[in-house]
Amino acid sequence: MNGDAQTRCGWCGTEQIYVDYHDHEWGVPERDSRALWEKLILDGFQAGLSWITILKKRDSFRTAFEGFRPDIIAHWGEDDITRLLANPGIVRHRGKIAGTILSARAFLRIDQRDGFSNFIWAFQDGKIPQNQWQTLSQVPAQTPVSQAMSKALKAEGFTFCGPTIVYAFMQATGMVNDHLVTCPCHAKVAAMAG
Repeated sequence: MNGDAQTRCGWCGTEQIYVDYHDHEWGVPERDSRALWEKLILDGFQAGLSWITILKKRDSFRTAFEGFRPDIIAHWGEDDITRLLANPGIVRHRGKIAGTILSARAFLRIDQRDGFSNFIWAFQDGKIPQNQWQTLSQVPAQTPVSQAMSKALKAEGFTFCGPTIVYAFMQATGMVNDHLVTCPCHAKVAAMAG
């Protein structure tokens, strides 16, 4: 996807890494369970920070967290937390790192029971809302669906998954189309919702 710098969603700015993320990833429907988990974890790490900070560290996160493989991370303990806290390539926050381990364990339980992708996408009941926002100020920070998903994730053992984080996750993984209607990616993402 290519977007014109003057019409693409204003939140992405002009840095190439951000433009590429906006044009090729953000809002594209994601159905792979592991990829969904990675994005949810990274959105949790973003809490209190800007997304560009996480995006610039994403490759380091992927290396440090073994490709975001929940089957590996679920077995980690205090030594791994200590190791990660010494890694300058990631966000070094004890609670978020420990939460990732707990979330890996929760992911495995959900994935075995329902399939993680099925569990996540069930909140949209098979539908991808095609929002028609004209300005960024119209886009909500959370919705009743993100509130329900947040509550369910927390009940399963996830951390750093409040309704605002979950809505950002939903936007990024194409569970809603929140590209502004003036953005060239709106129509392209809408066509993928099929």
